[in-house]
Amino acid sequence: MIYLDHGSTTPLAPEVAEAMARATAVAWGNPSSDHGSGLAAARVLEEARLRVATALRADPAEVVFTSGGTEANNLALKGRLLRGGRPGGRLVVSAIEHPSVMACAAWLEGLGVAVDRLPVDGEGLVDPDDLRRRLRPDTRLVSVGHGNHEIGTVQPLAELARVCAEAGVPFHTDACQSFTREPLPAPPDLPDLVSVNAHKIHGPKGAGALRVRRGLALEPLMHGGPQEGGLRPGTQNVPALAGFGVAVSLADPAEYQRQAALRDRLLERLLSIRGAHLHGSRTRRLCHHLSLRFDGVSGRALAAALDRAGVRVSRGSACSSGTTAPSPVLLALGIPPAEALGAVRITLGRGTTEAEVDQAGAIIDQAVATLRRTP
Repeated sequence: MIYLDHGSTTPLAPEVAEAMARATAVAWGNPSSDHGSGLAAARVLEEARLRVATALRADPAEVVFTSGGTEANNLALKGRLLRGGRPGGRLVVSAIEHPSVMACAAWLEGLGVAVDRLPVDGEGLVDPDDLRRRLRPDTRLVSVGHGNHEIGTVQPLAELARVCAEAGVPFHTDACQSFTREPLPAPPDLPDLVSVNAHKIHGPKGAGALRVRRGLALEPLMHGGPQEGGLRPGTQNVPALAGFGVAVSLADPAEYQRQAALRDRLLERLLSIRGAHLHGSRTRRLCHHLSLRFDGVSGRALAAALDRAGVRVSRGSACSSGTTAPSPVLLALGIPPAEALGAVRITLGRGTTEAEVDQAGAIIDQAVATLRRTP
């Protein structure tokens, strides 16, 4: 089996599994307890927080642990737009955000929040000048993802952050696909709110975080105890968060350069297939990410054929894989609906080898040819 769907989730790294087992054995106490067992758990928790904060270029006190990227995105958007107990103001989101952002924006819109959806160009890039023109006195938050979950395009985050800072508007980015793979801007250009998670970087599912700039007030989604600064009450999942911290520490620029080289090798092979089209930016792209379509071939049929041949890819975001409608992300790029249905997403990881990439390229070529011959 050749696994090329790391954009959906990644296998747990052995080092992460070991750290989680160790935390389960020795840090099983409640980190809010003030006796020895609780303090042992608290030390593990805070070590993980420091590792995540360092990768986020943030202060540990600004890291709020969550159950993953979806919760972090909801806390960022709802926490800002519901601040004070009532919805209001204006929210700006790009047209190609993850479903957890777009669905949240639509829900807020139903409560009376004005939502402005920023268009993107044919590569999926937001124009900072367009954002500047759309900001108004009542804009309470801007949310633009860092590395896109479906097409891999990396946004000019520092420029967008400066535009928001000039207008005094808080800026949020969903960095779940890009975290550790693509460096975040250094302060003061670091977004005020940054969503990340563990399972995209060979960590456990059910662990994530939201960077909340010191002094930025949010309304919590849940109410209870004082954990996570009151923004995420409830006893923390210490083993999962310990694994998250170790997963972050495994990030290696040399490994990401290796993945980028494999990505380009596979891309060159696939673009040699007649009627192949790359989605997103050729140059501003996540190191592990490809999204393509092949004329005359259904993405659903191609993904199924590849699965039977032992190559695992996806048609797009795992969070929207059950739909038969064209991807809103691809439609926002100006791709016609019938053609957008042909998309497949190929994402590499730590275990991907050159031999696997070459073998996958040959299998994809053969599958495309077979599907084109099938009535």
